[in-house]
Parts: sequence; structure tokens; C-alpha cells
Amino acid sequence: MSTAIKPKHIGRNISRIRELKDMKQDALALALGISQQMVSNIENSETVDEQRLIEIAKALEVSVEAIKNFSEEAVFNIIGNTLQDHGTIPIITTGDYNCTFNPLDKVVELYERLVQAEKDKVEYLEKLLNGK
Repeated sequence: MSTAIKPKHIGRNISRIRELKDMKQDALALALGISQQMVSNIENSETVDEQRLIEIAKALEVSVEAIKNFSEEAVFNIIGNTLQDHGTIPIITTGDYNCTFNPLDKVVELYERLVQAEKDKVEYLEKLLNGK
């Protein structure tokens, strides 16, 4: 029984790198001078023309090899190994987060202002209707 190695899906790699860079398809399309639909087609393709791949790599500010060899496991390993304190956020765990107000109080305050605005609007409309 042979286990064939499945080729990398270059389009999916482009999509994931674009998403990791917080870039929308429209932005990549603009950088490449093509339509968003063409970017979508490229991202759905298993293979991409070498010249187009060079253009995409330049637009994403990565190397062609990075696109070809992209691995989500590698990304997670890099993130996991570069975060200090095992990924916890020090500002919260050390108690250094000092909020100067109670968020719930702010929500109640906003709600009260909205209710008052509605009351004022109703009062104003009643005055208009009664001709005062």
C-alpha cells in the first residue's frame, strides 16, 4: 500500500498568509491590479503560475518559498515558542490592570441617557401635535 504525498495547495497557503496579515481579498487584488474574484480563484487553485506567485509574494511581503512551504503547524510553533510566560497576558495575570471606572455603571449611564432622550423626543412631538 503506497502513501502518496499530497502536493501543497498553493492557493490555500496564499489565503492563510493573507488572513494572518489581516489583509482582505480586495486589498490583495488592488495590490496585484486584478479583481477580487481573480484573487478568490487563485486562492481556490492548487497551483499558481510562477510569475503570478512572485507578484503575490511581493504584495504579501513574503518570499515565494514562504508561500510554497507554508505550514500552519510551523506558525503555531513559532507563536508558541516566542510568547513569554506560556502565552498569558502579563497585564491581567499580575493584576496591573487598573480600570478607573465600572463598565457596568457606564452601560447603565448610557441606558439612562437613551431613555431620557426618548422621553424628550416624545414630549417634543406631543407639543408639536398639540400646537403649543
